[in-house]
Amino acid sequence: MSVVVDTSIWIEYFRGKGAAELDQLLNEGLAVIAPVVAAELFSAPLTRAERRELGALLANLPIHPTPLAHWLSVGQLRAELSRGGLQVSTPDAHVARCALESESHVWSRDNVFQRIAKHTELKLFRP
Repeated sequence: MSVVVDTSIWIEYFRGKGAAELDQLLNEGLAVIAPVVAAELFSAPLTRAERRELGALLANLPIHPTPLAHWLSVGQLRAELSRGGLQVSTPDAHVARCALESESHVWSRDNVFQRIAKHTELKLFRP
């Protein structure tokens, strides 16, 4: 089972929280990065050395492919959720679609994914 790791978990990881669980996923090759999460992490105020270290870490992770069809399905997911009364940002819908497309779980502290899971087949990772 692979796990799409959301930005909130990475932030905790870099702050020293939840390191054992994420380290295990990384060591087993089960952590997947959604491209928007990489962008969010790289937009943090980092030193040159931190940016280099983060870039090296991200370069070694499996990244979910995002051709045009993926982005159209992100928009479709947002529309379907909206019709059901749930407003979801494009980045959150992207992370959810990455997990749905790859039949992975999502690991996040953001409760929007719990709400998405109630409307879809999204699976949540709970270490």
